[in-house]
Amino acid sequence: MLKTKLAVLIGCLSLGAAFNVSAAGFEAVTLGSKGGIQDGNLTAFMFKSELDSHYVMLDAGSVVNGLIVAEEKGAFDDIDVPSESPYTKEGYLLKEKIKGYMISHAHLDHVAGMVISSPDDSKKPIYGLASTNEGLMNNYFNWSAWPNFGNEGNGFKISQYTYTDLPQYEWQPVADTSMQVMAMPLSHSGGQSTAFLLKDKQGDVFVYFGDTGPDAVEKSDALNKVWSTLTPFVKQGQLKGMVIEVSFTNETPDKALFGHLTPNWLVKELSVLESMVGKGSLKDLDVVVSHIKYSLKKGDDPQVVIKRQLDAINTLGVNFLFPEQGDALTF
Repeated sequence: MLKTKLAVLIGCLSLGAAFNVSAAGFEAVTLGSKGGIQDGNLTAFMFKSELDSHYVMLDAGSVVNGLIVAEEKGAFDDIDVPSESPYTKEGYLLKEKIKGYMISHAHLDHVAGMVISSPDDSKKPIYGLASTNEGLMNNYFNWSAWPNFGNEGNGFKISQYTYTDLPQYEWQPVADTSMQVMAMPLSHSGGQSTAFLLKDKQGDVFVYFGDTGPDAVEKSDALNKVWSTLTPFVKQGQLKGMVIEVSFTNETPDKALFGHLTPNWLVKELSVLESMVGKGSLKDLDVVVSHIKYSLKKGDDPQVVIKRQLDAINTLGVNFLFPEQGDALTF
């Protein structure tokens, strides 16, 4: 749910202090909520386990502008900048608290914030499938579009970012955090995107989806494999939430989706997961709807329409959430 400030519950034992982890979960701060053309507010979420204080970025369409908006909204009121730090709150968060980027695919609206902020960023890894990292080094950090801030690729390597290729469907540690990540390929208009499954030390998980089309339209089984992977976590009550895209309203024909979802397609896909686990298994699951395309046309706001259309067919009992830029959430 949306929050302005999180209180961490601490239990004290007779022989010392220990964290009360029974209520632990995950936190996300929305640095960018839209897809498409709204520069300054493109898909990006700061994410962490409540068992530690370090974040990773889940995509990075907008970074510094998102930090500014989130700070103005009070999303970081519980984070203090050390007195000896030379940085603003936004600078401290970027340089010290964000410990890596998880990039679902190398489309500009998912990486622009990282690319633009790179000259003032700190050293950190970029986690992604090999195809994503290859796209970043070939198309952005190449001394043509932008200096090469990576540790591989064309020309002089500034080596601020370390490309970290994730194997498919294997748990990998996330440096400087308490989490592990599993990269699961998605189909995006014939290309490859990624769903990242994050797991904390208690075994609870959260899944973030990059851009994806429905299996039936993409002629793929990528989402079906993701649902199968999530099934045991749902059965054990360990799936705490997800971020998944709905780019277009139901009025958009399948041939014009180009690897995206509509409300109808999202509910159909979530119904596949429910069918694998059992009737009613997704009730009260938090589902953050992201990447709604900003529209220049007159008429209803696409987000209003998408929310109305999802509510009308939500037989699953999930909680559809629509955060704005700067909003913080807990799961």
